Amino acid sequence: MECKPGSDNLLHVTKLVFGTPPNPTCMNSATFPSQIFNLPSLQSIHFVSCFKTMKTTLFFPNSPSSSLKQLSFRSNPALISLIPPQISSLKSLQVLTLSQNHLYGKIPDSISSLKSLIHLDLSYNKLSGRIPVEIWRLDNLVDLDLSYNSLTGPIPPSIGELVKLQNLDLSSNSLTETIPESVEKLKMLTFLALSNNKLSGYDPNGVAKLQKLEYLIMEGNPMFIPLPPELGRLPRLQELRLGSSGYSGMIPKSFCWLKNLTSLSLENNNLSGEIPPEFNGLRKIYHLNLSRNLLSGVVPFSSEFFRRLGRNLDLSGNARLCVNEYEGLNGNVGVGLCGSNGSSSVDSDEMRKPLESSAIASLALGIWSWRSGAGFMGFSAVYFCLWSF
Repeated sequence: MECKPGSDNLLHVTKLVFGTPPNPTCMNSATFPSQIFNLPSLQSIHFVSCFKTMKTTLFFPNSPSSSLKQLSFRSNPALISLIPPQISSLKSLQVLTLSQNHLYGKIPDSISSLKSLIHLDLSYNKLSGRIPVEIWRLDNLVDLDLSYNSLTGPIPPSIGELVKLQNLDLSSNSLTETIPESVEKLKMLTFLALSNNKLSGYDPNGVAKLQKLEYLIMEGNPMFIPLPPELGRLPRLQELRLGSSGYSGMIPKSFCWLKNLTSLSLENNNLSGEIPPEFNGLRKIYHLNLSRNLLSGVVPFSSEFFRRLGRNLDLSGNARLCVNEYEGLNGNVGVGLCGSNGSSSVDSDEMRKPLESSAIASLALGIWSWRSGAGFMGFSAVYFCLWSF
């Protein structure tokens, strides 16, 4: 709890944090205390892992004079509720975090009237329906996270009006159609995650205009197009994930221009041809997954490249791919020695087994979450520390 003196020279409660030590913890029977909004000077409320057993719902009074700037409900499994449309009365709200609860129903259109919002996180809930078209009204947004819900329909073109956005995560929903061309207006974006949806295309030239982009996570979408060389024009890109999306054709040599790239995942596609030898020039890369494709020829990597990546290099499931020698290899990269004719000495049937089993596993279990890596969870944690305590 935090108190500050008011104009009446009395101390007023301005911040309340409950749930995890060293803050006060909640009883097993805890429910949401709606009376909390009666505190006139309250600016910040945080409930973390607080509502665990007793079902509770959200309630927001009509408080147009509310001074509340930060509202956070995280990791509350017994918070089973719609998002009340009355949330629009919290006009001063800058940070709204309602993640990892059991919120359901549609995102209310009224949320678009919170013009002061900088950070909006509704991730890991059971929200359904479409992303509100009126979301463009939140023109101060820097972070928008709607991931891990059940949202459907297209990404609204109006999202391109959120020109201050730096981090956009819509992954793991059921979004359809193509990525709107208006995304190219989001010039401040450093993080874009659209993975594990049903998106079927995009304008590569538009994405290439996002010159500040550092993370592009789009795996697990039915693209079924050639791998766009335009993505090699993103000079700040550090992580590129395009696996399990039906990409075809050769790996563009332009990808070797991504000098800041640390991680590249192109697994489980229909990529063919040889691996560009220019990959040896990617001095910062430490993770490369080209497994389960149709790549062929001799692996062109230097001994230094093999040593640097070690177990973070996966070339398995490419039956026509081979290495000239194992010198410099640190662990099994999944391909065999080249024969006299330049083909792999590993039996082609054996090479297909990882492909078949992996494909079945992908269909049955889905693609594992990129969140297990150092992606969006990293900056989410930073923002939680910044805004919460």
